[in-house]
Amino acid sequence: MKSTLLCQSCYKEYPSSEPRWNCTCGGVLTLEFHARFPIHKIKKRKPNLWRYREALPIEDDRHIVSFDEGFTPLVEEELFGNKVLLKQEYLFPSGSYKDRGASVLVSKMKELGVKKIVEDSSGNAGAAIAAYCAKASIDCHIYVPEKTSPGKLLQIIQYGAHLHKIPGSREDTAQAAFQQAQTTYYASHYWNPYFFHGTKTCIFEIVEQLGWKPPDSLIVPVGNGTLLYGSYIGLKELQREDIIDRLPKIIGVQAENCAPLAYAWKNHDKFPPYKNQKETIAEGIAITNPLRAKEILHSIKETNGEILTVTEKEILDALFYLRRKGYYIEPTSAVTIAGFKKLGTRKKDRVVIPLTGHGLKTNKRVR
Repeated sequence: MKSTLLCQSCYKEYPSSEPRWNCTCGGVLTLEFHARFPIHKIKKRKPNLWRYREALPIEDDRHIVSFDEGFTPLVEEELFGNKVLLKQEYLFPSGSYKDRGASVLVSKMKELGVKKIVEDSSGNAGAAIAAYCAKASIDCHIYVPEKTSPGKLLQIIQYGAHLHKIPGSREDTAQAAFQQAQTTYYASHYWNPYFFHGTKTCIFEIVEQLGWKPPDSLIVPVGNGTLLYGSYIGLKELQREDIIDRLPKIIGVQAENCAPLAYAWKNHDKFPPYKNQKETIAEGIAITNPLRAKEILHSIKETNGEILTVTEKEILDALFYLRRKGYYIEPTSAVTIAGFKKLGTRKKDRVVIPLTGHGLKTNKRVR
């Protein structure tokens, strides 16, 4: 599947055969790629994310790194008196939807002949990259904030990755990894465009599970935007190929303690000062300066969506509310449940909420 890397700053193009994660000007890259959806073939394939083979930017099947992941259950539930569809993304091999991005990105790294990588993460992306690098025999170095949940740290180590705990903020961790990435391939879940072309498969599955029709709304937690922007990419591809005729509203939810995108949404794309950000139990979205903020905000605007914020109490209340319905999720997943309660939807609307990460990873943080 031929593709091209395009810089969003200077518009320089690079061949996808080049192991590159950013532009020489320092700009962010997107992937120019023509996705196709031969539905008659897709229906006959295994129920995993690679069933959408013609929509994934890997040229040779021999390089695919997969655990047969994907096609997670889409279950109807009644929450706060309203029907909602819950997509159980925490049931992936490493315990989060980040396996989608990891499978495609690590497959591309294998295709490119990459032998060593660095990545920074608040836990889930690091665990996913570590798992797939283990399967691909790629030397993996994961940088995490030292306050990351112990369960996630243990998981990364058990996969055989080299763990680097960085004092300070999530941004300090990102900076440490970025320095290493000057000499080592950066398997970043927000810099590297291939990751987004893995996370987009979540919306492919949702649309297929709904009879090849889009939902009315998609509610997702948003920090670096890997699921939100990935879903937007996928929706645009489905629309371009006439699989769907409209875009659902994309609604992002942030923790009030760390909500730069929500602030920008309400203040004409201006971002808050760093000092306004506080610690949040939703560690997976504690991002004070999202690299792809422009793309995230555009995705929400074009789909007539919005960004909500929820308090720490609302997150915890939603977490325990859903756990008592049998869904053992982590706090980052619960921000969308809290957002759904606040949002208020029409009874007839089909609302989908991906449950992004497993609760077993954060047991020591939540009591």
